[in-house]
Amino acid sequence: MIKLIASDLDGTILKNGAQELPAGFCDIVKRLKEKGVHFVAASGRQYYNLRLLFASIKDDIHYIAENGSLCVCHNQVISKGLIERELGLRIFQAVRKRGGCHCLLSCESACYTDSTDPAFIRHIREVVRYDMKTVESLDEVTEPFLKIAICDFTGTEQIEAYFQNMFESEIKVVTSGMIWIDFIAPNANKGSALAELASHLGVLPEECMAFGDQYNDVEMLEFAGKSYAMSDGAPGLSSHSTDVISSVEEVLLQLIEY
Repeated sequence: MIKLIASDLDGTILKNGAQELPAGFCDIVKRLKEKGVHFVAASGRQYYNLRLLFASIKDDIHYIAENGSLCVCHNQVISKGLIERELGLRIFQAVRKRGGCHCLLSCESACYTDSTDPAFIRHIREVVRYDMKTVESLDEVTEPFLKIAICDFTGTEQIEAYFQNMFESEIKVVTSGMIWIDFIAPNANKGSALAELASHLGVLPEECMAFGDQYNDVEMLEFAGKSYAMSDGAPGLSSHSTDVISSVEEVLLQLIEY
């Protein structure tokens, strides 16, 4: 019996760049809760943004934010992955040296950028709706680093290879959507966060279900006893899941009606 469902958002529930949940999705989650099933929003997005997205049920679900770097259950942080400050400073320097992309630093209270590009700042604040602060230099941020994300509006192919070549021996570098790559602490990913959450709730791996579309979902798909890769997701992702689907809602409705 499924007791815990974790789903990625962008490209999985949110299709074609959508920034609002599909109509009726929160009602589906409410019906799952009535059946005793926990729902987890598992995303590269920040915790603040996820609560905004699920506003009508924000206190009824759990969160895996920042690609697993922050896990919140019943409004309590139960796991956290941090990037060493010295490594973070070297990543900032590498981003400045390369140019052509924008850096976003996620901390627990907010996220920060030292980009001065109006299009990027507008995209983060108005489209994605992050709680973002601008600073002269990311080097001056004193909060612990949860995640570092790099945005390239032309796509991730070039920046992924570039930064993986520089840093993959020290930190995990993964794609997160069409225009983002994320640097995540080595011990942090959606799968490890889901494992922590399941243990906290007394749920076994075989009682978990997961949905995802990108390589940052691999560990989560592998952890869950029942897992679904999106049919239009990253090449080869289906080898890490038990099934392939095109609609999360259809699977959840079938589970409710079962």
